[in-house]
Amino acid sequence: MSVIGFIGSVFSPWYKWSGRRNPQNHVCINVATYGPGGRFTMTDRGASALRQTGSRLQVGPSMMRWAGDQLVIDIDEMSGPPLINRLCGQIRVTPAALTQVELPLTDDGAHIWRPFAPRARIEVDIDRPGWTWQGEGYFDANFGTRALEDDFSYWTWGRFPTRTGATCFYDATRLDGSELAAGFRFDDTGGAEPISLPPKASMRRSLWAVKRETRADPGFQPRQTLAMLDAPFYTRAAVETQLGGERVTGVHEALDLRRFRNPLLKPMLAVRVPRRRDWRFD
Repeated sequence: MSVIGFIGSVFSPWYKWSGRRNPQNHVCINVATYGPGGRFTMTDRGASALRQTGSRLQVGPSMMRWAGDQLVIDIDEMSGPPLINRLCGQIRVTPAALTQVELPLTDDGAHIWRPFAPRARIEVDIDRPGWTWQGEGYFDANFGTRALEDDFSYWTWGRFPTRTGATCFYDATRLDGSELAAGFRFDDTGGAEPISLPPKASMRRSLWAVKRETRADPGFQPRQTLAMLDAPFYTRAAVETQLGGERVTGVHEALDLRRFRNPLLKPMLAVRVPRRRDWRFD
């Protein structure tokens, strides 16, 4: 599963149509579950739904909060079509360690990536039969002062757990034609070091024909092992690759921002991303 908290809901058509003048008026806690019966929730909420402190982000009925060394996520959301129903429960994320890595994605620092916890444990307790489990987790964040499509045409990202920690890749093509290519190796103590990048390797396109590529040892062909999320401009999947002779499976994302700029996509997105302007806390 994945959970994303937005202040300024990047992929919300409502935020785009508003002119992106007030990010606090377009907030969201997006929840997606994968596998049989998977659900997707992404409700764009107004400023009345936002409460925020140094250790808590609350958006309407859902909340992320630090409790000691755990990030606790309480969710109470309605999933979008075709399976419309309530999704309630709690997720606990326990980082192995927190890193100090910060990667500017543009020269002027308008976009920043922060991999806070490349290794973590996750405990999931959702109110559906079989949706209680524990496993490998990850926690990062992106910050920006401009719209993604104003600076980028395409990017891919991948995070792969290894025997000694985790490896992350960030590759992006900017609108000016320059490219970002970065890779980091993380250990369980929060240590991080840049790595020499293995070559890019193309993968089969997504269901919506979004181009996909990741990093792999020379001659190895990465492959999708689990489809997670497919949209006309974005794909998320579990991907197997090989790094330094070790076969690893992690989460991979590809984002085509040339497609996202197409205004015809916004009404389609509005079906999946409902707008709820008003909220009252009891």
